[in-house]
Amino acid sequence: MTHFIQQLMDQHGYLVLGIALTLELLALPLPGEVLMTYTGLLVFQGHLNWMVSILTAGLGTSMGMTISYWIGYKLGKPFFQKHGSKFHLGPEKLEKTSLWFERYGNKLLLFAYFIPGVRHLTGYFSGITRLPFRTYMIFAYTGAFLWTSMFISLGKILGPKWELFHHTITKYLIIAGLIAAVVFACVYVYKKYRDQIYDATLAGLRKGVKIFHTLGRVRFLLLTSFGVFLILFMVMASLIQDLLANEFADFDVVTSYIVHALFDESWAFWMNLFAYLASFQVLFTVAVLALIMILIKGEDRLLEWTFLLFVFVGGELWDEGLRRLFHRIGPSSLINTFPSEQTLITVIFLGFAAYLIVRHVKMAGVQTGASLLVLTVAFLVGISRIYFNIQYPSDVVAGYVFGGVWLSLNVVLLEVLRLMKHNKLNFST
Repeated sequence: MTHFIQQLMDQHGYLVLGIALTLELLALPLPGEVLMTYTGLLVFQGHLNWMVSILTAGLGTSMGMTISYWIGYKLGKPFFQKHGSKFHLGPEKLEKTSLWFERYGNKLLLFAYFIPGVRHLTGYFSGITRLPFRTYMIFAYTGAFLWTSMFISLGKILGPKWELFHHTITKYLIIAGLIAAVVFACVYVYKKYRDQIYDATLAGLRKGVKIFHTLGRVRFLLLTSFGVFLILFMVMASLIQDLLANEFADFDVVTSYIVHALFDESWAFWMNLFAYLASFQVLFTVAVLALIMILIKGEDRLLEWTFLLFVFVGGELWDEGLRRLFHRIGPSSLINTFPSEQTLITVIFLGFAAYLIVRHVKMAGVQTGASLLVLTVAFLVGISRIYFNIQYPSDVVAGYVFGGVWLSLNVVLLEVLRLMKHNKLNFST
């Protein structure tokens, strides 16, 4: 089937691309990702135009999603309850999926395309559950162009190696789509049941320590930091397991290839600049600015100064101990590259400074800007390590995760000690 479609693509190009994706979104068994990455190869070879291919694929996908929506809308639940078992949509599965879709469906349309088996049903269930068509269009069409542009662009980047790396990339994109969907669902649940979550969490905390009566933004920061710590800790354990099982090979090969395909020799100056962002000079400047921030805005200056020193010095020891423990040899025969020292330290230094800004500065724009700055700088530093073949992509990712574990743990400890201190003062007065 795949080979036959590729032959049709060679002959009819855009027409086959648009029609095939329309049919695939109607739940026909067609290899959408393979088709789009092969389209990217044809773009790489100069046979097709990149923007026209994305436009055609996006319109074809949107057409399929539109048709499936109106089929579901017109037929409704009674039809699928009666005949759905003939195509694996029996009453029980229909009911469970409908309940799930009524809660999360419109938002998750953005990510469902990356999950095989799910994207084929979202249009039908959107119609069955009577999701407003205007709302459906916004999310479904946006997701369609996001999905198609990503796979066609990957095919263009991979070029002749698209067939070699296609299955590996698809696997990681599916994982990323699932993670994004779970995160989005968690955010939705948090927003809808925020008060209940606060009450339940604080009730549990009060059983152990009676000081957790804080309100507002401080409570949010504490709970968020603790949640981030738990998630990152689980990811850290998974990374260690994968390292010991030597399961990073495919990820490292594919990611390194993509980075070097996107950034050629002309990027050397910029990559050196990105690497400089993790230098001692820059990070020392960040530490000094953090000290000044505490002096100006700090509510508990001595406590925050102590933690600043502990976080930075302890972070260096944390990094050194981890790299000596795992003793991994990097791509340029450098020793102890797991986790990446540069990304780990960048996350810790910049992350703690950004936390102080979020903690003490009331302006939402400043808080958002500080958070985005940390993410951007950490990403650029990581890209530079891969570009210069100093560290593996898995080293870089591990640096993000291990640094995040140390940072979030210390934020939680800082806020707990701050609350304990204030509680003692309240009791004494």
